[in-house]
Amino acid sequence: MTKKKFPLLIILPALIIVGFTIVYPIIRTFLYSLQYYTLTEPEKSQWIGFKNYKKVLMSPDFHRALVNSITILLIVMVLGLLFSMMVALILNQRGKLTPFLTAIAIIPWALPPIVNGIIWKFIFFPGYGLFNKILMNIGLVDRPILFTTHRFLFLAVIAIVVTWRIVPFSAIVILANLQNIPKDYYEAITLEGSTRFQMFRRITLPLLLPSLGVVLINLTTTAINVFDEIIAMTGFQYENQTLLVYNYSHTFQFLDFGLGSTISYVIMMIAGIFGYYYVKNMTVEKVY
Repeated sequence: MTKKKFPLLIILPALIIVGFTIVYPIIRTFLYSLQYYTLTEPEKSQWIGFKNYKKVLMSPDFHRALVNSITILLIVMVLGLLFSMMVALILNQRGKLTPFLTAIAIIPWALPPIVNGIIWKFIFFPGYGLFNKILMNIGLVDRPILFTTHRFLFLAVIAIVVTWRIVPFSAIVILANLQNIPKDYYEAITLEGSTRFQMFRRITLPLLLPSLGVVLINLTTTAINVFDEIIAMTGFQYENQTLLVYNYSHTFQFLDFGLGSTISYVIMMIAGIFGYYYVKNMTVEKVY
């Protein structure tokens, strides 16, 4: 056995696993998306080309789900980036309580999404949930707010829930970047008489851009793929469907695997566009 063939032999098991669990499903899903294929009428399965894509892109239900997902995405990106930065800067202040605070901050990320959804369901329950009780006890409202029945109010609630879950991981990524910034940079700019804000703007922020790119990708993919929290809080309500809930409904409730596979590819392309944009613009060279 030659030295060139030995490395290929070593990674062959991994390649086989990747092929069967990732590559094959991707190809198979794309082939399903080009067919009329529903389990309720398997005998009528046929090749229809890109008609499923046209049907999805022209569907008012898809447009509604897309608007819902984009609304959640925008709120999550703003809140997630802001609070991730704040938490990272707080944890970067070394003190006796820093390890304890770091452990506490990770808890929301460690909990399963469905558990997060159930917890927040009791907080934002439309009748007398915890948040409504607080608002009524301090006299801000006279009657309970229907958080889960009003469409855009519910989307804002879901965005808060997703932000709460994803901020710990994002903060840890930023924190790791913060702790790798050489102290010499700050000492040099301090000698020039710079303020803390100038230090942050001229040193910290530019050197954080690579990790901020990773955080934005993470926030984007998490917001687009939100599913468990929505199901836990309201189920499959038509008004509140996001892209992933819309996809699940067609694939596993209506058993339309052709249309469901098409929706999966559309979601993948949307996420891919955001990912490509962030990766392309997160290089350090473009900071200066």
